[in-house]
Amino acid sequence: MNNDYIISTDKSRLDLTVIHQFLSQESYWAKNIPIVLVQKSIDNSLCFGVYLNKAQVGFARIITDYTTFAYLADVFILNEHRGRGLSKRLIQVITEHPDLQGLRRWVLVTQDAHTLYEPFGFTALDHSERYMQRTLFTGYSC
Repeated sequence: MNNDYIISTDKSRLDLTVIHQFLSQESYWAKNIPIVLVQKSIDNSLCFGVYLNKAQVGFARIITDYTTFAYLADVFILNEHRGRGLSKRLIQVITEHPDLQGLRRWVLVTQDAHTLYEPFGFTALDHSERYMQRTLFTGYSC
């Protein structure tokens, strides 16, 4: 990874416009999500921003109780910054974050990035038949 890139959990650095634009227009999991929901999700998560100088080029967030469980969500690197190892570095920083050590379970959902997460210990669900979901109409794609 180029040393000019930094990863920070400082929410004051996050660029809501960049995050919302990617999630609502380029992601398959949050297509058309309203900006107010993106802001609320940021407010209630541990967030990681990836920056080149002061410009945000990537993002991820963790939904967690900081004790037993973490859900990794909204991971992205802007297209023009891909291919530089940034997503791997981002996942490494997240999984090594001091506040997230000792958790019993991490989960995530991905359509196409399994090879990104596998080196960090993510696998298919054990006993997936035990997991349930409740899906409600949200007005945007998930």
